[in-house]
Amino acid sequence: MAKRNKIIYWVATLWLSLGMVATGMVQLLKVKQDGQLSPPGTYGIVHLGLPLYILTVLGVWKILGVVAVLAPRLPLVKEWAYAGFFFLMTGAIFAHVAVGDGVKELWPSLLLIGLLVVSWVYRPVGRRLAGA
Repeated sequence: MAKRNKIIYWVATLWLSLGMVATGMVQLLKVKQDGQLSPPGTYGIVHLGLPLYILTVLGVWKILGVVAVLAPRLPLVKEWAYAGFFFLMTGAIFAHVAVGDGVKELWPSLLLIGLLVVSWVYRPVGRRLAGA
């Protein structure tokens, strides 16, 4: 059972990390989906009514969050990273719902929340806060 839980944890955590690093890098490098350098993937951010500078903030937070989740020890920092990812993804979902987007636009955030919850639930004892 412990081996199964460890595999579930690492698969979910690595996929979550890949998703966060990939989107964080796109936000930091300001790359459009077709691969061309441009002003920061402006359509999605403008569509949601957010300021463009938020891309840099979100990109940095995502990269730092992945480092925290993957680093050994530091359970309190990990809890903050998981919480930050949860707030980030639920914020994205609510922003898309607020502008009337459909499931197609919600799917990436829903997938990342699912991976986040699985990663958090199955995290090993050494990656949890004492008493949690």
